[in-house]
Amino acid sequence: MATRAEPAQAPLPERRPELDAIRMLVVIGLVFFHSALVFAADDDFYVKNAETTEAVMIIAGFGVVWAMPLLFLISGLGAWHSLQRRGAGGFASERLMRLGVPLVVATLVLNPLPQWLRLRSADADYHESYLGFLPRFYDVHLEPEEFPFLVQGEHFETGHLWFVVLLLAFSLMLVPLHRWLPRERVRRIGDRVAETTLHRRGVVFLPAVAFAAICAFAGLEEDYAGWHRWSYLLFFVAGYALAADDRFRTVMRRDAGAAAWLGALLFAAAGPGFALADEPFTEMTALATASRALFGAAGWCLVVAIPGLLDRRRLEQPRAAPDPTPTTRRRLYDYLAAAVLPLYILHQPIVVAVAYFVIGWSAPILVEYAVLVVIALILTLTAYELLVRRTRVTRFLFGMRPWAVSSNDLA
Repeated sequence: MATRAEPAQAPLPERRPELDAIRMLVVIGLVFFHSALVFAADDDFYVKNAETTEAVMIIAGFGVVWAMPLLFLISGLGAWHSLQRRGAGGFASERLMRLGVPLVVATLVLNPLPQWLRLRSADADYHESYLGFLPRFYDVHLEPEEFPFLVQGEHFETGHLWFVVLLLAFSLMLVPLHRWLPRERVRRIGDRVAETTLHRRGVVFLPAVAFAAICAFAGLEEDYAGWHRWSYLLFFVAGYALAADDRFRTVMRRDAGAAAWLGALLFAAAGPGFALADEPFTEMTALATASRALFGAAGWCLVVAIPGLLDRRRLEQPRAAPDPTPTTRRRLYDYLAAAVLPLYILHQPIVVAVAYFVIGWSAPILVEYAVLVVIALILTLTAYELLVRRTRVTRFLFGMRPWAVSSNDLA
């Protein structure tokens, strides 16, 4: 039976350094975010400080509304370009290696530690050894209704790797669509839609209605950075669609300022409802539902605003001649850009391990938090440099190309 031939590889797209900068900002920011959860009054983090504060969730909420959605949008952009270069089969193989391999390795090797420390932190009489706990962590069963989180267990978890699980699932869902959809017809439809709508101001805000609806009626999920898991699919698909036509990028630049103001206002309007509702993530009262709808709309607006503003700023700057000798700043940028996925994988077990010892101190919250962040950052970067970056095998196991430095590891 004949199969459709894979397309020839397309040329590499223009490098967009602002997207690399966003990836780095979000992933490094997660060290600050997860360290803060140790001191949050309303969060069930692995280890908790005796003294907590409600201020953490108020401050962290503004990062939650845009950070992980923006990673999925950028990943959708990267997926479009990768599919054009590799074709459906090559893209699927590359995603399984670059996401599936580190997902399995980190889940089996790194994720038991936070769960074991949770038990030790919660119960002073818990003395089970780490090796003794491991069989309980690996005691799992399948739950198809939790797709794509099919593997479940009393102590087993994908933990912070939920992002990798969803990204791998969304990427593989694209493969049959890319292979079998009539692309020429889809392209013509896209051209017609773009020509009739993109010249109108404000059209970029229309997807906010869809995000408001899914947040309002499907609810939010605390385990996935506040958003419902299928909201992230919409962000991923939006990124894929935006990459297909450069006119969308022009519209994002044009309306970025208005999107920033509107997103901030919507987020502020959602705040009182989250503070006053008993169960704001799932409650179906008018107050909770309206607050979630405002949250969802705010998220889309901010996801439009941030890359749009950065793209606008980059284009307004005069282009300097390329420097044949990389500066220290450029070398650091390239180093961190290539490290994004390994740093994401490594950071949370390290934060939890450091926090386990820090919470025993008799010090003010700000002092403990500052020490926790500094030590966790140093150890995460050190682990990447010494345990991941230096060999081809470890680079492969953590989702890096063994043969080259790449800044597209979360694409």
